[in-house]
Amino acid sequence: MPDAQRHPFLQGLSKHRGAPPTVVVIFGASGDLTARKLIPAVFNLGYDNLLPADFFLVGFGRKPIPDEEFRKIATGAIKEFSRRELNADVWDRIAANTSYVAGGYDERAAFDRLAKHIAALETRIGREVQTLFYISTPPSVFAPILLNLGASGLAARYLGRRHHSKVIIEKPFGRDLISARALNTTIRSVFEEHQVYRIDHYLGKETVQDLLVQRFANAIFEPLWNRNFIDSVQITVAEEVGVGTRGGYYEQSGALRDMIQNHTMQLVALTAMEPPVSLDAEAVRDEKVKVLKSIQPLKIGAGGDVTRAQYAAGMMGGKMVKGYLEEEGIAAQSATETYAAMRLSINNWRWQGVPFYIRSGKRMARRVSEIAIQFKRPPGTLFAESDRFNLAANTLAFQIQPDEGLSLVLNGKVPGLETRMQPVKMNFRYSTTFGSNTPEAYERLVLDAMIGDGTLFIRGDEAETSWALYTPVLEAWATAGREGMGSYAAGSWGPAEAEALLATGKHAWRQP
Repeated sequence: MPDAQRHPFLQGLSKHRGAPPTVVVIFGASGDLTARKLIPAVFNLGYDNLLPADFFLVGFGRKPIPDEEFRKIATGAIKEFSRRELNADVWDRIAANTSYVAGGYDERAAFDRLAKHIAALETRIGREVQTLFYISTPPSVFAPILLNLGASGLAARYLGRRHHSKVIIEKPFGRDLISARALNTTIRSVFEEHQVYRIDHYLGKETVQDLLVQRFANAIFEPLWNRNFIDSVQITVAEEVGVGTRGGYYEQSGALRDMIQNHTMQLVALTAMEPPVSLDAEAVRDEKVKVLKSIQPLKIGAGGDVTRAQYAAGMMGGKMVKGYLEEEGIAAQSATETYAAMRLSINNWRWQGVPFYIRSGKRMARRVSEIAIQFKRPPGTLFAESDRFNLAANTLAFQIQPDEGLSLVLNGKVPGLETRMQPVKMNFRYSTTFGSNTPEAYERLVLDAMIGDGTLFIRGDEAETSWALYTPVLEAWATAGREGMGSYAAGSWGPAEAEALLATGKHAWRQP
């Protein structure tokens, strides 16, 4: 019987993106991330014929769950969270190869049972399979899982061959430089670096990937992408929501750890990196690390490069919302920042003198993630600033969420008998050009890990370089307590101190 008939997943499968027979093991299988993102991602990959012919999904968790019950839970997750409606034909094929193994993350015997379970799947199909371990758990159990994968022999399966084991690790990759190094030491004691996929879902978003295409596939941009033409760069990652019921977690995190050190710094690296010699994963990641190492140490204190604040009560959506200190689980004298802004200076030939302003906060005016490239103004010889000539700086903005796309602000003439001008915007949106049902970030990232493409994942030295920049800031804030903590009304764009951070360079935050 032809393979395409025996294995429906082979129909329409792209040879370039094909993965070998694979077992995906999800640690933390009953968790929120698994339900909201991972199970729907697997389903949609199956819908698009991008799963290998022999594909198995194994959940692993402390809570004993019968296989059939786990399949029902997964079905419910697809119905609630998938970008596509449940397709019985697609899901039935995946569900038939879906199972569950119960055990403690620090229980060696449970990992031995998992190893036997995977061996039985190989015996069933008569072929070797690669195993992709997805660690979707709290960071406190990263180390026990990793060490037991090593002790049980699962980490070293088929090492040196195409079917070698791989591991995906969710953030956070440590809480500071010391803990990040300790985590990397644990990882490297069990896995080789090429087996490790540190995941940041921002890198799977279409607009983030499109940033490299816009930079390196369009001749109109690359010659201008430097200090001679760019005045400043602003990166905003803003959330409307407060901490809600996650106060206990957020008190241990804060805006810098939660957003700045990971998501936002990935956007900085992709925006500022030099052209890689190829699209090979290591070539791209080498350039990201190089630019991160070029960022100058941050000045802390009055007139420095960093500011922090907490949201106070304010109006959002026509109703009053609580301030951070009034939220459930928050200490009355909490010194945890819900907003952080930084001014980064990159000391290399391309970016010398171009400030990179980054900010992230909760309870801001609206949910938006954006990279804005502000170009230098043209000389005022012909169109000097006046009432007639409302001359705006040309700005190229990449909207990462919620409405993915990009816009370019130009100066245009207002129709009429005299020469007047005003800024005009050219827009591109993924939803209007390509349709609204674009793949979720986790679909791309899970597929890339299965086929062994590490381009959109974070390397160990990259994580450590980012922590090296921010650990002194965290230490200074911990020593200062609430001293220097700013405040901003919920529903605003942040504190006055953040505006002052830009004012010294005669800049102002844009309102996306």
